Amino acid sequence: MRPTFLGHKKPLLVDMLIFETPTDCVIHTRNAMYDNPDAFGVQMEAIKPEFRKEETLKKMFSYMGDKPIYVTSYRGGHNKGLSDEECMEWHKLYLKCGATLVDIMGDTFDKTPGELTKNPVAIDKQKKLIYEIHEMGGEVLMSSHVLKYMNEEQVLELAFEQQSRGVDIVKFVTGSHSEDEMFSNLEITRKLKKELKVPFLFLSSGPYCRMHRIMGPYLGSCMWLCVDEYATFSSREQPLLSATADVIRKLDFMPTIRPLD
Repeated sequence: MRPTFLGHKKPLLVDMLIFETPTDCVIHTRNAMYDNPDAFGVQMEAIKPEFRKEETLKKMFSYMGDKPIYVTSYRGGHNKGLSDEECMEWHKLYLKCGATLVDIMGDTFDKTPGELTKNPVAIDKQKKLIYEIHEMGGEVLMSSHVLKYMNEEQVLELAFEQQSRGVDIVKFVTGSHSEDEMFSNLEITRKLKKELKVPFLFLSSGPYCRMHRIMGPYLGSCMWLCVDEYATFSSREQPLLSATADVIRKLDFMPTIRPLD
């Protein structure tokens, strides 16, 4: 049985790896283990194609132990110039090598601003791909990187549309470019928890995104995406793994218990 991203009682602490070589991924995996992440994420489009071989990837993933592995195959990095079909075909190799959760962008097969196609032909192809991934024993996350603020109605519409395509987890990245947008995103996170039938990962970008990224899982998001250190390709908006682990260990969010009389 593959380790899973589903059915956990608490959000998962995930260390994200964005490096060009398996050696660098292994080094950062070993460093991250000291903060005991629950899972790893690897942005595979960053890895040079000559290293994307079954034996090499199995060895790289083996350093992640029994923790579930999330992989992306976005259009950028060393996937630049590939078709969406070619980008998605890589996922089958990653599953064979030990990954659990694959990321399918919401505009896969029909590149669209906001990364959520409404093209029926593209949606049918996505659903077929999702079925194939499930048949291989994998789990599917659908992502839309909007990167600008969306109000509650807009976020719910996006989330319900992703959910309708049969994925296991929905993910969207909007914007927190002011304090008001940040607080609104926290409120929307609570609303998503009440309305969605599948786990979700709601993130935002921008100068006020850190509070949303740290507090979101306390309000309903299913995981924290972190980095063990800020390196050449890593996202500066993702919080540090060690800092987030400290928050989880030290921030008590249990309701106050009334003392016994």
